[in-house]
Amino acid sequence: MASIASAPHLPSIGSHARQEAGNQLQATLVELADLALIGKQLHWSVVGALFRPLHLQLDELVDAWRDLSDTVAERAVAIGFWPDGQSSAITAASGLRQLERGPLQDHAVVRELTTRLAEIAERVRERIDRLGELDIGSQDVLIEVVRALEEQLWMIRAQLSTDRGS
Repeated sequence: MASIASAPHLPSIGSHARQEAGNQLQATLVELADLALIGKQLHWSVVGALFRPLHLQLDELVDAWRDLSDTVAERAVAIGFWPDGQSSAITAASGLRQLERGPLQDHAVVRELTTRLAEIAERVRERIDRLGELDIGSQDVLIEVVRALEEQLWMIRAQLSTDRGS
């Protein structure tokens, strides 16, 4: 990633901290962008009795993940790190398992979302710890991200009790 570290308007963190904080933000950006893409795929693929509420909820979640990714990317730029949210960067760096194309029963969609949200929230929590020593502003952004993801996870998990056949 390119750095704009020589600009006089940047926060006063060292170049190593800037690069490492940028790397932590980049990893989160990639996962949020991939999650938004997966969310749209689930949105198009959901079938079953819970189709309508899940279809609508997925649109809300995708919008939230896009907003969060924008916040993360803007923080990276603010500290002097150029983020990369292009499809090639997402494909290369996201550790999220991809979906198979085709219809997915509503209960399977809930399980897919639960698994992915829990996985990403855990990774972001690990990054929060790393950022505590590097840049508290970037740490605060990831705290906002994990707070949102864990609230979404709670709301999705609540649907598991109505999950047929799981």
